[in-house]
Amino acid sequence: MVHTTRGIVLRTVKYGDTSIITTVYTALFGVQSYIVKGVRKSSKTSAGKASYFQPAALLEMEVHQNNMKHLQFIREYQWSYLYETVLFDVVRNTVASYIVELLQHALKEPEANPELFYLTEDALKALDKGSDAFTANLPLYFTLQLASELGFQLLGEYSDATAFFDLQEGMFIKDAPTHPYYIEGELAKITSQILHCNELADLEYLSLNRTIRRALLAAYQSFMSLHIQDFGEIKSLAIIQEVLG
Repeated sequence: MVHTTRGIVLRTVKYGDTSIITTVYTALFGVQSYIVKGVRKSSKTSAGKASYFQPAALLEMEVHQNNMKHLQFIREYQWSYLYETVLFDVVRNTVASYIVELLQHALKEPEANPELFYLTEDALKALDKGSDAFTANLPLYFTLQLASELGFQLLGEYSDATAFFDLQEGMFIKDAPTHPYYIEGELAKITSQILHCNELADLEYLSLNRTIRRALLAAYQSFMSLHIQDFGEIKSLAIIQEVLG
């Protein structure tokens, strides 16, 4: 059956001499793999078509969906949003790559989650237009929002009485836990502030330095690893920690 859905490209590999297999996070079907034939042909009709399937690309697609098959087919595709900066600016492209890789590690089943899809789509569009401060803070916000959408709710808030955030339990607590998976003080306080950001635009007003961002990104990766089986290592983490000011 043919369906129309929006999608976010996660990964693309060559297939045969002229085709590709692309993994796309779709609004309707979650993560799906598609064969796209002929896009790597050296002909006028195929020129530039492979560029549609760069990681983080936002597409409108007509797809053949057969839940009995592992590989699906894309019938038609076009941009749903054409980036101005994300695919060309080093810092914004690094942030987009981090978001895409995070999704690949976190989404283990091909289940639809429209709320998460539109959160990701909105984040990538905002990244394309956002300031340097917004760009630098987005990875922190998106990681926590992703955890929440996947059901790993972060409970409570920072106060003098709850100055520790237990990464294993996912909550703010009074005393340091007996295990090493926690953050405290300024890191816990900023985590609470990020959780209280009601919309993406609020990230503009978080004033964080490089050291704080690096420490928080590392802590949030630990949180994801503790709660998602076989989460693995985010290869873009070291790069994003390097490029963000």
